[in-house]
Amino acid sequence: MNQTRVFLIFAWLMVATLLWMEWGKEKSAPPAPAVTAAAAAAATSTVPSATAASAAGIVPSAPVAAGATPTTAVAAPSAAQTVTVTTDVLKVVFDGGTLHRADLLKYPSEAAEDSAPVRLLAEDATNYFVAQSGWVSQGGATPTHESGFVPESPQRDYVLAKGAKEIAVPFVWTGANGVTIRRTYIFQHSGYAITVRDEVINAGTAPWQGSVYRQLARVPRALVRSGPMNAEQYSFQGAAWYSTEDKYEKRKFDKFVDDGALDKKVTGGWVAMLQHHFFAAWIPGPNDQSVFSLATANTNTGVPQYLIRELGPSVNVAAGAKAQTQARLWIGPKLVDALKAQQVPDLERAVDWSSYSIMATMANAIFWLLSKLHDLFGNWGWSIIGLVVLIKLAMYPLSAAQYRSMAKMRKFQPRIEQLKERYGDDKQKFQMAMMELYKKEKINPVGGCLPIVVQMPVFLALYWVLLESVELRHAPWMLWIHDLTARDPFFVLPLINIAVMWATQKLTPTPGMDPMQKKMMQLMPLVFGVMFAFFPAGLVLYWITNSGLGLLQQWWMTKRYAEKPAKA
Repeated sequence: MNQTRVFLIFAWLMVATLLWMEWGKEKSAPPAPAVTAAAAAAATSTVPSATAASAAGIVPSAPVAAGATPTTAVAAPSAAQTVTVTTDVLKVVFDGGTLHRADLLKYPSEAAEDSAPVRLLAEDATNYFVAQSGWVSQGGATPTHESGFVPESPQRDYVLAKGAKEIAVPFVWTGANGVTIRRTYIFQHSGYAITVRDEVINAGTAPWQGSVYRQLARVPRALVRSGPMNAEQYSFQGAAWYSTEDKYEKRKFDKFVDDGALDKKVTGGWVAMLQHHFFAAWIPGPNDQSVFSLATANTNTGVPQYLIRELGPSVNVAAGAKAQTQARLWIGPKLVDALKAQQVPDLERAVDWSSYSIMATMANAIFWLLSKLHDLFGNWGWSIIGLVVLIKLAMYPLSAAQYRSMAKMRKFQPRIEQLKERYGDDKQKFQMAMMELYKKEKINPVGGCLPIVVQMPVFLALYWVLLESVELRHAPWMLWIHDLTARDPFFVLPLINIAVMWATQKLTPTPGMDPMQKKMMQLMPLVFGVMFAFFPAGLVLYWITNSGLGLLQQWWMTKRYAEKPAKA
């Protein structure tokens, strides 16, 4: 039995170790250094422009080398060139080539009701994040994300009317060779995917060839610490992309250079910049052949910028002909169902459950089950409790065997103590006699281990769901729990957890355990209580419900099997 107790202690400590490892594994890149307001304007214009080069077709030029300082800069866009579109979920400020600012109207920055909405795209130096698109051609000048496109309509403010399905905002560029490119941004009702459609009209006398590029440029977010375990600090920040050959891939900002250049030819796919709960992604057409690349550059302000680009297929337009290409730009939250509705392979992987595929699969399954329970209860807290009940029901045969074995051990504890006194310091004979008793009375000394082992991956998967699911962001339960993804502000749940663990320990038999092991076991409720004090409240709620139901089951089994006295 001593070996069993050691194993159980080890299992508990392994849970703690794994959790602390998971908290620390996905540390974000260091925040960008603070810069002056004057430098912020310069920082917004240092992303390298795309150029063309290739005999077989347009491919991306070499990115600006890491450490290089750009020598050119363009002025910030004038108010006369920018347009503002407000839908029921988005407020976006943009010009023909760059989306400069995007507010997510359904998501407040803080849990407070009067909090400003999350600003996903921005141009201030510490939160710089923009989406850009332009054209490159070997045949002459083209519109870029920096200049060229001008609004086709004098209207500058668009608001999606109630009942309307979409808003279309046109821009146009006209070249000296008779080529016109008309760009249209289409915003959908309740949609975070913006369609960007380019129509090339060749009114000249010679054929025209060009290629569209789309890119996302940003600096790492400057994260504000709000305690020892702020989930945002440990979520993945960086670039991600998908190709049919290599599937989903990602790269943290501080690994852009160390992990080598990216020059990947892809059909379809997508490129994205991820952060906690939200992201932006360019999604080309499913049959478009593109080249994905990464770039890094130091600005003259010292603020590093990171860029992921997709350069689209070559577009050949004969004289007097037209051609069209389009892509979607997702700017918004990591909503699993909404991402799946885009019908883009693995776009929902932007919800970065875990770096481990098995854990990501389990987290996805846990989230699916939680979502179904939320449809039933309408509250994520009660959904977590419902999840525990379902897991307990599924594991009832295992847990019943566990508690039955523990109840028998408790009943025979006096006899085990007698054996210990009889054999004194001869531990080998004592162990043999104790195992013989277990065999005779059909007691499984390791019966309590399997349910704990099974619970560990479920516990870790739920941790990832609470960490990454924007659906649970700022989700209340009841009373003082206003955010299940944040720690309990009054530490009530951790204290309840200590009480439940202490009561469970009192019911757990400890035959044959030496004094040192008993002292370790007595400290376990306090150790886990302190550790759980900083975990998300939803995770502590899950553990309390699981432990509480286990305590009731253990109490019932102990009472049932203690009714009959042990045979002499």
